[in-house]
Amino acid sequence: MRQPSRQPSRRGVIKAAAGLTAATALGTGGALASSSAAHAAGDGNGLRIVERNEKDPRMWYYRFATEAIGWNPGVNVLLPDDYHTSGRTYPVLYLFHGGGTEEDFTRFDKLGIRDWTAGKPIIVVMPDGGPAGWYSNPVNSNTGPRNWETFHISQLLPWVDANFRTFAEFGGRAVSGFSMGGFGALKYAAKYHGHFASVSAHSGPASLRRDAGLVTHWANVSSAAVELGGGTVYGAPLWNEKRVSADNPVERIESYRGKRVFLVAGTSPDPVNWFDTVNETQVLAGQREFRSLLGKADIGHEWHEVGGGHKVRPELVRKDLEGMIAHLRKA
Repeated sequence: MRQPSRQPSRRGVIKAAAGLTAATALGTGGALASSSAAHAAGDGNGLRIVERNEKDPRMWYYRFATEAIGWNPGVNVLLPDDYHTSGRTYPVLYLFHGGGTEEDFTRFDKLGIRDWTAGKPIIVVMPDGGPAGWYSNPVNSNTGPRNWETFHISQLLPWVDANFRTFAEFGGRAVSGFSMGGFGALKYAAKYHGHFASVSAHSGPASLRRDAGLVTHWANVSSAAVELGGGTVYGAPLWNEKRVSADNPVERIESYRGKRVFLVAGTSPDPVNWFDTVNETQVLAGQREFRSLLGKADIGHEWHEVGGGHKVRPELVRKDLEGMIAHLRKA
């Protein structure tokens, strides 16, 4: 990975006048947590564990059989340093990887998530999302089930709450991701309005329809090529318009009210790298559109425009972690 850019960054924090009242109400009624003692996780919520490693004191690994996915997806669960001794209940971050044949649930472990979270009171759940699953249930698949949205929201999320000491409520959950995973985070936070109190997109696209629907077309092309055997996420040649609108962050602006929103985009992609240029140029334009709509609606958000292209920026992931921990329920 290229070194983080040292170019000056532009950033902003837009505060909403209304505060967190509406969203906070969704998280009231007490925490629904698992038992206080650390224990081996079990099957449930449509997930059957077929492989596991709980030997590391912090990073626990699982692979599941599930009817939602035609192969066995993996997940890393990163525990706080004191999880096994504190007896405390913790907030949870769901952290999503980007797209590509080399991207999977191990991505953030390779980048340094253990160091970034050392001493921090938060559980980090990092699941598979497919090489081009787009955090969606596709319109059609020729490779068997690839229902990533079902796996993440209907199966994995309640499984985590059942097996770890979590705050199983709105105020106890954050969702974040890079690239395709940043889109997934924005999508889930809006579509499942009462699930996540904080949402972050690190170089994640926020607009599906701009520039003649370039991001939607890319989701279809990439998923057809490496995920769905010619099937598509949104349908082709005609899109499933209702599904596009349901997933499109810029069409779901009110769903971000009362949430912490954190956005990162690069301003100077590599001009000789077609992939870098197309990706981050579209990310930057889409995030600016998204930010403009949030501002017009008086919805608070924090944004960072930083030199460089389409990459994870560890210093901003660390900043994001600090902000979400301050925002979520305290362990």
